[in-house]
Amino acid sequence: MIDLHCHIDLYPDPAAVVRAVNDRGLYVLSVTTTPRAFPVMKRMIKEAPRIRLGLGLHPELVAQRHSEVDLFPALLAETDYVGEVGIDGSPPHRGSLDLQEQTFRKILMHCSDRGGRVLSIHSRGAAGKVLDCLEAYPNSGAAVLHWFSGSPKELARAVDLGAWFSVGPAMLRSDRGRNLVGRMPQQRVLTETDGPFAQEGGRPLYPWDVTSAEAALAEMWGFDAKSTRDVLKQNLARLSTTHRGAKVLSE
Repeated sequence: MIDLHCHIDLYPDPAAVVRAVNDRGLYVLSVTTTPRAFPVMKRMIKEAPRIRLGLGLHPELVAQRHSEVDLFPALLAETDYVGEVGIDGSPPHRGSLDLQEQTFRKILMHCSDRGGRVLSIHSRGAAGKVLDCLEAYPNSGAAVLHWFSGSPKELARAVDLGAWFSVGPAMLRSDRGRNLVGRMPQQRVLTETDGPFAQEGGRPLYPWDVTSAEAALAEMWGFDAKSTRDVLKQNLARLSTTHRGAKVLSE
């Protein structure tokens, strides 16, 4: 099972989640919301060979924490993954849109300067701006659009730019989400949970809850459970041809 976007450090008991991920043999990308959270979480996963850590600066926090982008150059040497980063254009965060875009562009520039990274990207209400930034920094790495909610036209543009997509149970519950996933190239889709933010049945999703996303994808693609999981594993391995970081995660 693959969870390419969750926030292990934000669960009530992160250490227990790390142990459970190890016991179940999951592949997990644990993203962070600020650079200062990165070193703390790095220590927590040092004995977890299938968990990788993303260096993040969540767009919802940029208004208060934008100065932390200056920590990226040094910390990028410690990881092949960046996330959660991006731009949020929803009403509560529109006031910082310009600052968010400036910060995201700085992150992409730093990634480009260091040979690219796998990026887990937030684009709620700002898909066009995010794609403009990715187009401006084509050497920033492999862009994985997390829980993409743009228009079909924006999705087509993202596909043309070579973007990947991570989709989870919450996204696949809605007709609109399923419609978007149905338009995504099957070979560029991976699963996620976005736990503990995303919930199902009134409780936070955990990395092993990607089974719900796998079941929904199996139904959409017309595959059985094993074939669906095989496709997802192949996709994760294929991501390694786009950037070396994903190969590390899939070993």
